[in-house]
Amino acid sequence: MLVPERSQIPVVVLAGFLGSGKTTLLNHLLHRSGGSRIGAIVNDFGAIEIDAMAVAGALGDSTVSLGNGCLCCAVDVSELDLYLERLSRPSARIDVIVIEASGLAEPQELVRMVLASENPRVVYGGLVEVVDAAEFDATRKKHPEIDRHLSLADLVVVNKLDRAADGERERVLRLVRSLSDRAAIVPATYGRIDPEFLFDRRPSEERVGQLSFDDLHRQEEGEPDGSGAGQGDGEHRHGEHCGHLHTAYESLAFASEVPLGPRRLMEFLDSRPDGLYRIKGYVDFGPHDRDNRYAVHAVGRFLRFYPEPWAPGEPRRTQLVLIGSGIDTTALGKELQSCEDGAPHADEQSMWGVLRYVQDPDEVQDPDEVQGLDEAQDADGVQDPDEPGSDADA
Repeated sequence: MLVPERSQIPVVVLAGFLGSGKTTLLNHLLHRSGGSRIGAIVNDFGAIEIDAMAVAGALGDSTVSLGNGCLCCAVDVSELDLYLERLSRPSARIDVIVIEASGLAEPQELVRMVLASENPRVVYGGLVEVVDAAEFDATRKKHPEIDRHLSLADLVVVNKLDRAADGERERVLRLVRSLSDRAAIVPATYGRIDPEFLFDRRPSEERVGQLSFDDLHRQEEGEPDGSGAGQGDGEHRHGEHCGHLHTAYESLAFASEVPLGPRRLMEFLDSRPDGLYRIKGYVDFGPHDRDNRYAVHAVGRFLRFYPEPWAPGEPRRTQLVLIGSGIDTTALGKELQSCEDGAPHADEQSMWGVLRYVQDPDEVQDPDEVQGLDEAQDADGVQDPDEPGSDADA
């Protein structure tokens, strides 16, 4: 299955109140990157407690660079765009950037900053909110704004379920689902979620004389080098890797030799179900645009299309991968099949819904003019987080 090799790097915002387990989850992602190169921006008050720094030893500055290209930077929020520029340079060879927000930070503001970035090499990769299942009621009492944060999230990790009483686990999960707006809800212990939720893992291509996080972690567990730790199993449900239980997720691979109708596909995307976190791949719209295929990137309620010229002699087909938690892959496959449209002629207005999610490469946005979190729908396809009950256009 082919997936888009976009030049843009997804930027994931990792948020949650103090003690929820954000750093543990980030360390888990670093250890289980599967060869993908992660740039981590840590925005926090006080000391940075991150395993990467313990691995690297004493530091003369706030940056760590190991064999797999993980970078951890202690920054003020006002410096975010500067570090996005630094991490997204082609020479850094970063595959995904994770921003770990302070436990006191306002995730809405970080999302605004990512959406307002003028850096053409990055794209919004979703808001992940981490909550402590054992202390959830106490956290809501102390920080009632958590309800609003949950309504903004694209993915909610209900962490530390092992510390919650048996009768409390399902109650907390139900409550979190009721407070979240269409987000994927994943239970976890020790922050162990499958990295495939957030980014595509790839085998490491080279070593530069230093051990990567994957190598170090395998040695800690007594695993031989080159064991392929962290690689997916290729099935529709993914769960256990290297002896650690990760939260299971469902994935659907869809391929069609028949072009998809743009109106039908947009209806599918507008109504995509709760728990469907990521959509990636290529779409063939047939006579609606014979010159281009359309790479699609959707995370949560965010949606963007990238028209790309067909290569000479390239087979014209649609290839999509859908990833989520608690999704009905059979039903989703049937819905995508219903989008097939073999009509030889195109309606000239049929592509309007798709084109509103194609960013003009020459368009530069002023951060003060970004409407993504001020209106019900912005040019980037993000629902207004202050209206959690509304239906996003994408």
